[in-house]
Amino acid sequence: MNITVRDIPDEVIEKIRDLSKMEKRSLNSEILCVLERGVKEELHQRFDIKKNISKSSQIDIWNKLANEWVDERSTDDIINDIYENRTLGRDVKL
Repeated sequence: MNITVRDIPDEVIEKIRDLSKMEKRSLNSEILCVLERGVKEELHQRFDIKKNISKSSQIDIWNKLANEWVDERSTDDIINDIYENRTLGRDVKL
């Protein structure tokens, strides 16, 4: 997928250029790396339940969820289904 990002401040682009040179990556590759790290960190900050819920509450939630799982398939069928539906991830250009 391609997108266009407008109005990126010059100082941000310069910092990304510097990073790309240090890491010997193209500007595009460095932007993708920065985005991936940023999104991962953002998700971690927003949804990290360890920050918001006590350990005992987490255990209670998992115990309730564990008792809710219903699947008529065998363990082997479930495992095979997981493996068959995995994707290879995104293409990486070296």
